[in-house]
Amino acid sequence: MIQVIRVKNIVGPKRDKKVTKAESAKVYRLEGASEKQAKILAEKVFCENIYQAYTLNSPIIKGAREVIEIAYKPGVMNPEVSSIKKVAADLGIKLIAADSSREYGFFGDVTKTEVEQIVNKLHLLNHMVEHIVKREPKTLVIKGLPGKTNIIKIREMNETKLSELSKDKLFLNLEEMKVIQNYFQKIKRDPTDLELETLAQTWSEHCAHKIFKAKVILDGKEKEPFFTRLKKEALKHSKFIVSAFVDNAGVMDFYDGWAINGKAETHNAPSAIEPYGGAMTGSGGVFRDVVATGQGAKAVASTDIFCLAPPDLPKEKLPEGTLPPDYILKRVVAAVRDYGNRIGIPTNNGSFHFHGDFRAKPIVLVGAYGILPKKKAKKGQPKIGDLAVVIGGRTGRDGIHGATFSSAEMTERTTKVNATAVQIGNAIEEKRVFDAILEARDKNLIRALQDLGAGGFSSAIGEMGAKIGVTVHLEKAPLKYTGLAPWEIWVSESQERMLVVLQPKNLSQFLKICKKYNVEATEIAKFDGSKKLQVYFGKEKVGDLEMKFLYDGLPQRVLQAKRNFQFPISNVPIHREESSAYFQFPKEPKNEKEWIAILEKVLASGNINSKEPILRMYDHTVQGTNALSPFTGVGMDGPNDAAIVKPLLDKPYGLVISHGLNPALTKLDPYWGSIWSATEAISNYVAVGGDYKEACLINNYIWPFPDEEWLGKLDASVTAVCDFMKALKIPVISGKDSLSATYRGSNGFILHSPPTLCISVFGKIPDVMKTTSSDFKKIGSTIVLVGKQDLKVDLKILPKVLDKIHKAIISGNVLVCHDVSEGGLVTSVFEMCIGGNCGAEIKASGDELFAETAGCFVVEVEDESIAKKLFKGAPFKILGKTIEEEKLKVGGLFTADIKKLQQVWQKPMKEIFG
Repeated sequence: MIQVIRVKNIVGPKRDKKVTKAESAKVYRLEGASEKQAKILAEKVFCENIYQAYTLNSPIIKGAREVIEIAYKPGVMNPEVSSIKKVAADLGIKLIAADSSREYGFFGDVTKTEVEQIVNKLHLLNHMVEHIVKREPKTLVIKGLPGKTNIIKIREMNETKLSELSKDKLFLNLEEMKVIQNYFQKIKRDPTDLELETLAQTWSEHCAHKIFKAKVILDGKEKEPFFTRLKKEALKHSKFIVSAFVDNAGVMDFYDGWAINGKAETHNAPSAIEPYGGAMTGSGGVFRDVVATGQGAKAVASTDIFCLAPPDLPKEKLPEGTLPPDYILKRVVAAVRDYGNRIGIPTNNGSFHFHGDFRAKPIVLVGAYGILPKKKAKKGQPKIGDLAVVIGGRTGRDGIHGATFSSAEMTERTTKVNATAVQIGNAIEEKRVFDAILEARDKNLIRALQDLGAGGFSSAIGEMGAKIGVTVHLEKAPLKYTGLAPWEIWVSESQERMLVVLQPKNLSQFLKICKKYNVEATEIAKFDGSKKLQVYFGKEKVGDLEMKFLYDGLPQRVLQAKRNFQFPISNVPIHREESSAYFQFPKEPKNEKEWIAILEKVLASGNINSKEPILRMYDHTVQGTNALSPFTGVGMDGPNDAAIVKPLLDKPYGLVISHGLNPALTKLDPYWGSIWSATEAISNYVAVGGDYKEACLINNYIWPFPDEEWLGKLDASVTAVCDFMKALKIPVISGKDSLSATYRGSNGFILHSPPTLCISVFGKIPDVMKTTSSDFKKIGSTIVLVGKQDLKVDLKILPKVLDKIHKAIISGNVLVCHDVSEGGLVTSVFEMCIGGNCGAEIKASGDELFAETAGCFVVEVEDESIAKKLFKGAPFKILGKTIEEEKLKVGGLFTADIKKLQQVWQKPMKEIFG
């Protein structure tokens, strides 16, 4: 019998004339509990009796014209279920199954059709992962017979049938399908569905990075592959590199025998169709990447970077099959909040970027950073006889085809045919997994680690055994429910799972550790020296592939690229419109009122306005390592440039984290836009006290599907990153490419997301006390602009400017430092005034005020003489001084009230998030 508990707030909110009142309730279904046991759970767990009421096995919303219940679809992971079962067990109640849902009651003169319209308008229901409950279920247990393994008769297919086979499942091109066909013709048999799925995952763009490893013919001249060029330049600057390009995250040297690691990756495709689940599993996935580095790292910080359409974009401008940007914004923010806060990893750093061309395929980029013993930071390699143990969450149908799906362009069909590519994360489960891994690492039990992410078992086990071979017994995999075919178990991307490689002698002790943390652990494979990937389901062999073909058989692509486009960037200072597009500075305003109106427009724009309401939802203080918060100043509302954490609490050492990107500028000019993005990232890092010479980079390319012209622009961006590494003598040690940022509609409409390069920076500082924030500290002090105001960043001058800033900060003579970026010089000075609860009086031309020039800094020092001494040999200019009156005075142009500007700056996100 299923017991049903309904819990609701005592007072429901008022609505409009049609809907006079609306009430909501939480519904909990418990299978295997008695009515008495259900009452215990209701009163001790589910209901807060101060402001809530509950019913047992009866309606709680009474008198409503229409009541609608919304739940996750069967098979979609509900993260509340494991917690419900765990707390019930703690109370001595053993549940067979559990579920939770939401119930809405609408009062007034409203019809069922109108209620459905309201539900859709308010996005109370996401059709990808949720459904409307029509009747009481007889059981919560999902049952089914295991699907059969099918033989796919690929040897006799013509080109048309090969293309059809690939279209909705494999996402491989015709040449690749023919290579697979030839292989099976050679071994004189047809493949199983599992074998084809394995090849599709392994050869997907997401996993194989085919474009970055391709030969590129640019305007008739062959160039080295993008990845080769980046790696070759990076390894020239390997002073601090511990591990690069070989593991789940890049690793650099820290202090006292410790190392730090970092990774950033996108989760764009899932987030476009289910933003909450997509962003949540993006966070969970990058956390696992950092933890599954070497023999295990502790995740200590995270970042979130979102590129979306403006939240007020008219609905009629949305392409078919896409979600409204305001809904996406709210849901991705909620996802990062829920996962990071629950797992206990601080969200220290991030940014938001708005552009109309992100309305079809947004960017959700999440990063994570960790610390681990240097001696355990090298990627482990299995040896013959070692065992592979899967730990953490169980395997279900969620996430199937996630890797191949993310490699494809988005179409209006995406939300209809790729729903299983979306997963929902469970942060509590992942936290337990991490705790178990760290204890096992410290007891020297782990040989190697791998995240079960894109491609699931197929990718993780296959990659682990690529050099020596492995035999897998897939029937041992713990399942969320029965009824899955072997290939579905094999490629499922169900979350919170990791693969641990152990020597057989360590298995018993490792299983005890997992039991201690309530983590499920199952031996699933053995590395055997066969140089084959052999997969069994019971006694049936469902997969048998040669590792050499699986990992070396993919043909290298040869791609044509052209640069028949003009780079339009000049040195004219620029600023933004609400659309996030760049435009040349307008005609000189005629009076003070016009100047202030322009400034208010800039400060209110989506890329510049305050994101404080969002940041307040993120816990950036958990773990107690926070040395520099996202916000600073008297009211803790002035934004800082970077994050600093103290990963070793008994040491003064700091980990500095920053990033930079500029999609609109990279769209205009892929080379200089990329240089700008990298310069912004390193400027943020240096502005808080970091030494750029002790930093490493992570590069993420999010690009439209590369035809000849887009490939030529990608080539320019890669060249920019190589030039940047060469100029500063610092390496990229990790990265990711996502080259499917294109939408194609059924009516022929094509929309390319702006090409985006995000550079993340992380590095070390010896003393967190020798850093600075962005809030003005002293009335009457001198304000200095350091750096060259040139949109085309001068890479010869930049290292000198960065070095001068760093040395000035550690000397103790810099009171405050803030870099210049979006919104220009005037925005930087304004934000410094916000933090300091004071004003500023400066002299600058209109062009100087709004120039969004990376590599420039606004610095506060005691007086002019100190400025001249500190910055001699670098371009600098005395701007003015700080004043007690909360005014922004720009000599000869305008005087603006800081508090009024602050209201304009803070208003947009307050209206969305409160």
